[in-house]
Amino acid sequence: QLQLVESGGGLVQPGGSRRLSCEASGFTLDYYAIAWIRQAPGKERERVSCISISGGSTHYADPLKGRFTISRDNGKNTLYLQMNSLKPEDTAVYYCAADPQEGCSPPFRYQHWGQGTQVPVSS
Repeated sequence: QLQLVESGGGLVQPGGSRRLSCEASGFTLDYYAIAWIRQAPGKERERVSCISISGGSTHYADPLKGRFTISRDNGKNTLYLQMNSLKPEDTAVYYCAADPQEGCSPPFRYQHWGQGTQVPVSS
């Protein structure tokens, strides 16, 4: 069974940090660019970040640049998202998704999705 499983979510206070992981099983991430996509309550899905297969190219939503860092470890078949200086507006369910292209250019064709991990940012 092909799966992406996110972990690392949970309640965090404003200004705090959280590191999310996305581990693939049943397939290798070596052939996919991977994105973190979030959906806040009552809001549309938003692509947070994307990383190319090689890890040499990354993209971030403009408001998140400087606070979020995406990385991958192909040897561990795992994607990460380091989130710093979290704000209440970052509250969302965070998903990882795999796109069979080298980079992070549209159109996007996400073939695999994780179940999501919830990140509430509040006091």
